[in-house]
Amino acid sequence: MITKHRPLEILLVEDSCSDAKLIAKMFSLADLPHNLRIIDDGVKAISFLYQKGKYYKMPRPDIILLDLNLPKKNGLAVLAQIQSEPSLRNIPVIILTASASEQDIRECYRMNANCYLTKPSTPEDFCRTIKIIEDFWFNVAKIPYN
Repeated sequence: MITKHRPLEILLVEDSCSDAKLIAKMFSLADLPHNLRIIDDGVKAISFLYQKGKYYKMPRPDIILLDLNLPKKNGLAVLAQIQSEPSLRNIPVIILTASASEQDIRECYRMNANCYLTKPSTPEDFCRTIKIIEDFWFNVAKIPYN
């Protein structure tokens, strides 16, 4: 369970506006102080993580939810960059994507993703999945605060 006194910093890297809105709504219902930052492409995600440009004052995320099918730089490339940087690789990365490809699943785990979830097709199942993420990653698992 998260017990720090500051809000949890969550980075959502998602290019689907409807998925991002649904995820944000689900997190807004959570009984957990948090800041959800939404980035819509892989290049911006890397800039955010390295605190470059307009993101220079943004806090490092405590956890990342990462889609694979992103414009400009796909999620696998973002994950590879996260894992190659010692200051970033301790941030848990949850892959949340439409891809059910066995190759993508294997590659993400090979690259040390902490979890791989396929986006459900119905809004109800999607909400249930976000609730499971919240319950496990924010109430059960111990994650390092950055």
